[in-house]
Amino acid sequence: MIEEHRAMSQAVAAMGEREGKYLTFSLAGEEYGIGILKIKEIIGMMPITAVPRTPEFIKGVINLRGKVIPVMDLRLRFGLPAIDYTERTCIIVVEIAGQAGTVQVGIVVDAVSEVLNIKAEDIEATPSFGGRMKTDFILGMAKMNGGVKILLDIDRVLGSEETQLLAEAA
Repeated sequence: MIEEHRAMSQAVAAMGEREGKYLTFSLAGEEYGIGILKIKEIIGMMPITAVPRTPEFIKGVINLRGKVIPVMDLRLRFGLPAIDYTERTCIIVVEIAGQAGTVQVGIVVDAVSEVLNIKAEDIEATPSFGGRMKTDFILGMAKMNGGVKILLDIDRVLGSEETQLLAEAA
């Protein structure tokens, strides 16, 4: 009984930690969110310099006010089909935690939607899809206006090896 109460308290605390402001964006018709504190800026598409021998989802690097920032296409990272970029396509510059400290990375998304203040009671735990599916990069599912927004743990979207690769590319 005590163990069940402790587990329930930990689950409630974890949901409370997820409460807050999220930048939402669309990707292949679905809505995603990233905690606003991870966002550094949002920029329009700009020329991306390809870096040889990187995974397909790493588009290359950009020069943002004198700083070289690696860019990845989130569609390709999630195994979604590539599309031509449009006037709504943009790069969200995020700060991710890596083994060698924080790294700024640009992520290409279909379109930025809005900033939402999501309450803890509107966030559900990530459903279990079975043992073979990795979902550790999903913070939770936000129930909004009859739909669901997938909240991402941007630090876990990339594995530690990929984060190191992006740091080296920059």
